[in-house]
Amino acid sequence: MTSQPMSREITRTIAMCALLGLLAGGTVRGFALTVQEGQSSAASAAVGKAVGKVKAVAGNVITLTTDAGDELSIQLRDAARLLRAEPGQKDLKSATPAQLQDVQPGDRLLARGSFSNDGRSLVASTVLLMKATDVSAKQEHDREEWRLHGVGGLVSAVDLSAQVITISVPGFGGNKTVKVTVAKNTIVRRYAPDSIKFDDAKTASLAEVKSGDQLRARGERTSDGGELNAQEIVFGTFRNIAATVISADAAKNTLTVTDLATKKPVMLNISADSQLRRLSPMIAQRIAVRLKGGTGEGSGPASAGNPPPAGMARPGGVPPVGEGANGKPGGPPDFQQMLGHMPAVTVADLQKGDAVMIVSTEGTASALPKAVTLLTGVEPILTASPDSGRAAMLLSPWNLGGTGGVGEANGGANP
Repeated sequence: MTSQPMSREITRTIAMCALLGLLAGGTVRGFALTVQEGQSSAASAAVGKAVGKVKAVAGNVITLTTDAGDELSIQLRDAARLLRAEPGQKDLKSATPAQLQDVQPGDRLLARGSFSNDGRSLVASTVLLMKATDVSAKQEHDREEWRLHGVGGLVSAVDLSAQVITISVPGFGGNKTVKVTVAKNTIVRRYAPDSIKFDDAKTASLAEVKSGDQLRARGERTSDGGELNAQEIVFGTFRNIAATVISADAAKNTLTVTDLATKKPVMLNISADSQLRRLSPMIAQRIAVRLKGGTGEGSGPASAGNPPPAGMARPGGVPPVGEGANGKPGGPPDFQQMLGHMPAVTVADLQKGDAVMIVSTEGTASALPKAVTLLTGVEPILTASPDSGRAAMLLSPWNLGGTGGVGEANGGANP
């Protein structure tokens, strides 16, 4: 089926936002098509839109898994318009006609038309297609941009008058201070208090950033690395916990630990987006040596590399910070990349008394905090650092970002 030109009813607008993924994955936000109705209220009441990922295609019917997790049948009538858009495209001027055979499982789709009475199907008049391969290529490009031009750490000060945020980038050799300048066109987003997904992050203002928040920024950095003019910022309030396991409930996906700093129990939810990893003894010992003031050199094969002093990734989908051993962009692979190759563990693998380091959301009055990243095998690290809070902060830089709310968790290419 060949698509026809867009009607005048459709404004030339696509809202596309891209940030990086978890380890090898990333997230590109869903796209929205704004339509000016010019129809009677009775007719417009039957019109709606659906956005999601293509599950299957049979004949002229597309099965769509919506962003809300529902399954919807999209039927393309003969006169339906089918257009292909590129990730990051700001309007429809460069959208190209597509055909039904171009639609494949995994592609992103926005369909507009009339819903059935039961809401389980939609007869589409307009369909906007975004190919999974295009999304993946855009994600890879964005990850590289964040790696080379990003920095992340904990907010230590906010100067609203100067529009400057000061962050402390933790590292094995000590913290480094970076000043992040915010301009009028800087994109600022904040994570939701009960979500580790970047897609749930909302537009925010500089006034909402506070000391202690985790923040990641991308932009132009000075040669000495001390300042960055931000093009994009994402921040949120997360908990950094060094703890020992009290109990683990695999059936309910909950974990109860004793916070070593407060000596109080904390219950956490383990979701599909949580990253649970086991730190290898070699890396754990190397970090422990650095915490004690050593170099950490020679404690393992050269191919493993030495953990760099800074690296920042998501709760959920921002890429690792591109800082190497000298704190300069584009250095050797950071610990987040190494973490992605470490063995995954499950809730059932955690035993009473296990030492863990955790980054979690704050949680709400009605929802438990959600674990963003949990690292076990950290006994040498906690032994080396009498200050459990300091040890927990080392994990913090590995976990600021977004998991991407639409695709597979833990490394999937999330459109």
